[in-house]
Order: sequence, then C-alpha cells, then structure tokens
Amino acid sequence: MDGSASEQLRRIPKIDRLLADSQAAALLARFPRLRVVEALREAAEEWRAAVRSGNGREWLEEGEAALWRRAERRLCADEEASLRPAINATGVVLHTGLGRSVLSRAALEAMAAVGGAHSLLEIDRETGERGSRQGHVRHLLCRLTGAEEALSVNNNAAAVLLSVAALAAGREVVIARGQLVEIGGSFRIPDVIRQGGARLVEVGTTNKVRLADYQAAITDETALLLRVHPSNFQIVGFTEEVPLPELVRLGREHGLPVMDDLGSGALIDLTRHGLEAEPMVQESVAAGADVITFSGDKLLGGPQAGLILGRWECLDRMKRHPLMRVVRNDKVTLAALEATLRLYLDEERAVREIPTLRALTAPPETLRAKAARLRRLIGPLRASVLLEPGISQVGGGSLPGERLPTTLVVLVPESVGEGELARRLRMGEPPVFARVQRGRLLLDPRTVSDAELPQLAAAVRAALDADQGG
Repeated sequence: MDGSASEQLRRIPKIDRLLADSQAAALLARFPRLRVVEALREAAEEWRAAVRSGNGREWLEEGEAALWRRAERRLCADEEASLRPAINATGVVLHTGLGRSVLSRAALEAMAAVGGAHSLLEIDRETGERGSRQGHVRHLLCRLTGAEEALSVNNNAAAVLLSVAALAAGREVVIARGQLVEIGGSFRIPDVIRQGGARLVEVGTTNKVRLADYQAAITDETALLLRVHPSNFQIVGFTEEVPLPELVRLGREHGLPVMDDLGSGALIDLTRHGLEAEPMVQESVAAGADVITFSGDKLLGGPQAGLILGRWECLDRMKRHPLMRVVRNDKVTLAALEATLRLYLDEERAVREIPTLRALTAPPETLRAKAARLRRLIGPLRASVLLEPGISQVGGGSLPGERLPTTLVVLVPESVGEGELARRLRMGEPPVFARVQRGRLLLDPRTVSDAELPQLAAAVRAALDADQGG
C-alpha cells in the first residue's frame, strides 16, 4: 500500500466521532441506534475497501459527505419493502416474475377482512368444535365443476406431489413420454413423481402415444395412470394421444385410478371469448378422471394455489396423508380463493371483475383507446411516441400458441439508449417493466389498468427528464 492510500485510510473517521456529529443526531431521530451504528460501520468499511482496491476516487473527492450519504441510503433501504407493487407494461398477462394473476377487488377485500381479524378458518359455527379449512372452497369447486370431492393446496406442483405420494408411493406411475413436461423454475414432472416416492414408467414416443402403449405397461406394480396437459408448449404435426375417456375406461378395467394434471386449467370456455381452446376442468370431471389437478393463479385468476378434484376415495387418502399439512393453504389464500370462485358463479361477472380474464378478453378497440390515452398522458417529449399494432402474450405457462392482438405505445428516445431507459423505469417509483426491441421501448396497455395509466405516463416523463437534467 503506497503512502497516498495510507493517508486516505487515516482520513476515515472513527465511529465514536461520527456518532457525536449533528448528522448522526438526525439519523438517530429516525432510526434505531444499533442500526445507525451498523450503517456507519458498513459505509466506513466500503470506504476502506475502495481505497485498498485503488477505486477510492469518490471518497477522495467527497470524504465524509459520501460516507453519510451511503449510510443514510442503507438505512432508508431497510425501511422500504422489497416486495412492492409494480406496473406491468410488458403485455405478458401472467408474468411469473411480476406475480402472475392480479387479484380481483373481491379477493383483496376478503384477504383484508380475514387477515386483520380472527376468522372461521377451522371451526364449526354450529357446534363450536374444530372443523376443516377445506370446506371454505370445497363446496364452490364441487358446485362449479360437478366433482365429488375437492381439496386446495399451495400450488399445482404440490397438488401433483400429494396425489402421487398418497396414491402411488412405492409403486409405478404410467405416463406418456411426450407429457414429461418441465413446469417453471426447472421443476420437472419426473422429479415430482420421484419425490412422491413412485417409479416412473414412460410409454409411447415424444409425439405419439396409443391406448395399447398404456395397456402393455400395466403390471401388478402399476398404481396410477397419469395424463399431463402440456400447457406451456405445443407439439404439432404428426401427433396422436389417447382421449381421456378411453384412458379412464382402461383404468376402470384394471382397477387403477386415472389422474389428469391440467396445469393451468380453465373453468370457462375461452373460445367463447375469442381465445384458443384450453381443457376445461368440467370436461375432465365429466370424462370420469379420478383425480384432476390445476392451478389457482393462472387462467383461474386467483391466488397461488393448487386445486385437486375427483373421487372421494382418492381425495380422502390425500387428506389423511402427512404431506397434507405441509402443503395446505393459509387463511388469507383461502379467503382470496373463495372470493375468486364465487365470481365464477356468474361467468359474465367473472370475465368483468377478474383482472386476468379481463386482460385476456380485452377487445382490440378498448386497447387502441387505452394506448391513445396513454400517449396523450405522456405528452410532448424529446422522444418519438408512436402507436402501432403488436402482440401480447398470455404467459405463465398457459395457452402457448395464443397471439393476442394489441396496440403498442412505442418510444424512440433521442438521447438515451432504450436499455438505459428501461432500467430507469425499473428503478423508478413505482417500478415499471416494459419491452425493449430494436432501439425502441414498447408499452403494452393490455396489462396496465386504467388507474395505472397516469402513473405510467408520469414514470416515462421522469425517466426521460433524468436524461435532460430536469
């Protein structure tokens, strides 16, 4: 270490002296003493590290001013919630990174009501004795789908894991090779089945599976026939699969339960709203599947949950399995899920009030009007602001082939790169996420609520003003 660096290190003040400074008094009035001391020590250590690595220019020029600024920044960061609202202007309706489904007002009100008070989570009002938390959504799921029994857990992977563990642990699960999907975050169906304690038996080829393939694979060790809907990809062309009713008949002949993992799952016919067909839960129930699993936070538009429907005998084994307690939902999730399911009692109301369905079914003219309004709210800038046709995505491993026409607001900044502009939007308040494409920044109104449009416009102006020194 040269003499210059040694001199800089000697300039770093002791913590005791810093605590006697008037700036420390101001921080101590806002934050706990222990945290102020920690922040000052962390900032001082950052100064030392910068000097030792030869990167102490800022500290050389500003000295204690930089230390105080960094300490206060650390303290303020501790006060900010890491998980907070953001504006999704990407046009990806079920954006996994941004939390997938936006909950309805009814769901939010239900969560606040039970989260801020004691609730009837596991108690029978009539007797005062302990009850089951599953009852809050069971009757709605059975009513909406015609299922004999229903359970809810914390996500669909948990639903599959519990089903396999309860019905097939120590034995074999037969599945078509082309259905060995990977579901997000590198979680794969084969891994989930193995964690459930079962052995996997693959049948057919990647693109074709026949009933005879299943028939040939059944042995005394077979415990479950599993069908998995590839909700996050498509195989097209020379393909063949076994219809669910035929698989159910085969299962009945051999006394084997048949499980249908729908992935996203839908409770309404999306083709009536101009979207691609997605397997409906009611169809799987009508086909006679013994167990049906699907998500609560994708096309359903509710909170993160895994829903299990089917025959009472199969689901009763799940209720009594030790994993049930591990994967059960809490009261706030159940409140949101119940409120969401109630909206489905009136399909028109569900499409109108559940944000995911509203975004998926938004008419082109509505999106054009929203884009035009956003452009007006943004106002004149040192950037080109254009409207042009574009495509939104469903996202969330749902409807992979669906292309949703939209109208994009396109920004072509004059003096800042589109990547830097996108970064400024992400780092602003509220954080804004947009698409970047060939020198342009794209804002899709499909995933922006009417209430968020003024906030989005203000965020765009602020991000561009930063480049103008405004």
